[in-house]
Amino acid sequence: MSTAPAPANPRSRVITASLVGTTIEFYDFYAYATAAVLVFPVLFFPTGNDTTSLLASFGVFGAAMVARPIGAVVFGHFGDKFGRKATLVASLLTMGIATFLIGVLPTYQQINWWAALLLLVLRLAQGFALGGEWSGAALVATENAPKGKRAWYGTFPQLGAPLGFIIANFLFLGINWLLPHSENPALKSEAFLSWGWRIPFLFSAVMVIIGLWVRLRLVESDTFKNAEKKGAVRKLPLATVFRHHWWHLILGTFIMLATYVLFYLMTNFTLAYGTKAASLETASAAAQAAAEAAGKDFDASAFAAQFYPGLGFGYTDFVLMQIVGVVFFGIFTLLSGPFADKFGRRKVLLVVTGLIIVFGLSFNLFLLPTADPRLTTTLVQAFLVIGFMLMGATFGPMGALLPELFPTNVRYTGSAISYNVSSILGAAVAPLIAVWLWELGGGAPWLVGLYLSAMGVLTFVALIFSPETKDRDFEQDLGVAAPATR
Repeated sequence: MSTAPAPANPRSRVITASLVGTTIEFYDFYAYATAAVLVFPVLFFPTGNDTTSLLASFGVFGAAMVARPIGAVVFGHFGDKFGRKATLVASLLTMGIATFLIGVLPTYQQINWWAALLLLVLRLAQGFALGGEWSGAALVATENAPKGKRAWYGTFPQLGAPLGFIIANFLFLGINWLLPHSENPALKSEAFLSWGWRIPFLFSAVMVIIGLWVRLRLVESDTFKNAEKKGAVRKLPLATVFRHHWWHLILGTFIMLATYVLFYLMTNFTLAYGTKAASLETASAAAQAAAEAAGKDFDASAFAAQFYPGLGFGYTDFVLMQIVGVVFFGIFTLLSGPFADKFGRRKVLLVVTGLIIVFGLSFNLFLLPTADPRLTTTLVQAFLVIGFMLMGATFGPMGALLPELFPTNVRYTGSAISYNVSSILGAAVAPLIAVWLWELGGGAPWLVGLYLSAMGVLTFVALIFSPETKDRDFEQDLGVAAPATR
């Protein structure tokens, strides 16, 4: 009886490469997400209407999700045909260069609407790169995992999401805090709006250098080399996956749907809702001061007509509350792996998705302001902790489940397309739908929560129809048209 050879990459190298790379990629993505709420509506989309400016900023944010499936097809093709390593290096470089260039962009005040167009182009480049990043990192982790620990190893690229969020937001907080303020240091300063926001984007260059050093030391996994040796590699992986694995593409896409919607509601929407003024008087005074500083007329009646309330937290205070929640995101991401290895990916995710559906029905319970500010803070913090716990529990097993839906010779392409098409259905439209539903509800968030529950139902149905994949043998499952293995 023969035993499987040792993985081509040492355990520490696999974990580090999959974790460091996705941390950098998600850091870059979150740097934009934070700026999309805090500064881009003012600097790139000054429409004169707060809601319109925020929607325009979120629209460019969501545009990256449209580019992600294109990146999935391109990087998936080369990853399945020539190997995972070079593809991962290329995606990291693309993401890093695009993020750095955002940090040197001129604003609307300097080149008019050309600034928004250039931002859109660079945002599309970010999405294109992330389209190939996640799947490659997940494959590095799972194809090198010991037997029975694939879900555990698959949580390490997932851990890059909470780590990237924490690093990006701590950097934004630190910069905003250190810059001179005319008023409260918990608020955005003029220096931050003028140039401080650029620093996190420029800093990405340092992180990319570190990530490249780690990834260039990788070698191809034995799983891919075995498929290559046996002639299982396909000339057109995309055609193969659509012809023979279309059902798994659909299942994978909808399995990820609730995860994406939950994630972007917990990050983008809650930041916008939490930091918006709770009263018309406060918001009107701030808007009038901004208009006077810009030398523009302020129409109080028009502003009142389009105003809808938020929670009124300061930016610093609310982001710190988010970071507390994201710590639980990281913890539950890691905890989900051993549970998924023991009980199966499908069972764990069915339970977690059911809890997400219930959580969506509770938004008004947690997010409506109360007469006691301390009670409001406690409820909002509890909401963030619970939401991010569920996010970790659903996101963690995806690092193993999506790759396991597909055989080796189309694994990169199949998992990448499912993951990134779901980003269009979930992440690309979630911030836009959430803002629209928030306004439709007159400032109450219950419609936003109902939207999350509805997406959770679609994911629950997809999981019911999906197979359990924890016992799939990567070494034997080379794919359609691959030579038979003993």
